[in-house]
Amino acid sequence: MEQTPEAETPPATAAPILSAVRYLLRPLVRLLLHHGIGLGALVDLLKTTYVRVAEEDAFCIPGKAQTDSRISLLTGVHRKDVRRLRSASGIGAHVRHLPLGAQVVARWTGLPDYLDAAGQPRALPRRSATPDEVSFEGLVESISKDFRARVVLDEWLRLGLVRLNDEGDVLLETDAFVPGKGSEEKAYFLGHHLHDHLAAAVHNVAGGQPAFFERGVYHDCLSVESVKELTRVAELSGNRLLQSINRRATELEQVDAARGGGDRRITLGIFLYTAKGDLPAFSDESNEADA
Repeated sequence: MEQTPEAETPPATAAPILSAVRYLLRPLVRLLLHHGIGLGALVDLLKTTYVRVAEEDAFCIPGKAQTDSRISLLTGVHRKDVRRLRSASGIGAHVRHLPLGAQVVARWTGLPDYLDAAGQPRALPRRSATPDEVSFEGLVESISKDFRARVVLDEWLRLGLVRLNDEGDVLLETDAFVPGKGSEEKAYFLGHHLHDHLAAAVHNVAGGQPAFFERGVYHDCLSVESVKELTRVAELSGNRLLQSINRRATELEQVDAARGGGDRRITLGIFLYTAKGDLPAFSDESNEADA
């Protein structure tokens, strides 16, 4: 009878890592509970992810095949589960594509042809009158021909993401272009942004070189009024930085495409969070679970 791998005691050096992971899991579990996702679904997902990472991410012994037994030993996932997960379809990495809307807005706010003299997104005619004229239809088709520009326009008008001026040109409502509650795009960026931030932090904690840029500012003992002021400053400064990086990155994509293309991606994110009180304790000795 096959034995389940024994739960090993993590080394003492893992204590601060486990404490950090325990803390960062709190908002994730809150999200899962909000959507009615219980522990069983998360455990299955963790098993699949443990097996996938052990199989694909530099945990192999050079010159030797990564066997079910070694993956089981490495991850603590039962060998029968390892065998099942490795043979199941879909165990490979899932390809995640940036949503069409985000790509359209990135070009509309980043490429010089789509900007006015003040550097703001231009009003675009629906269709090009000449082969060289930029248009909303041409912008959408430059990203993908799988979606008709008219369908995209109708949906964005309904959502208030764009509007038409007196001439019938399309104007981008940049302040309104935030994924709606529960939308697929919002879920996409939840995974994308947090994955890349966490990947950068893990790289740095593991001593990877060169280290990724990762900085934060923390202050407490602030009034509600002070937090509101800092929020306004952060939004203004953050938007300026992101727009500047987006424009330069979009320009460089055109340059790199002319050189034959590139295979590197970059994510720059800015976030602000505020809550009442100090950071809660969340170590092994914490009684926060009873709070």
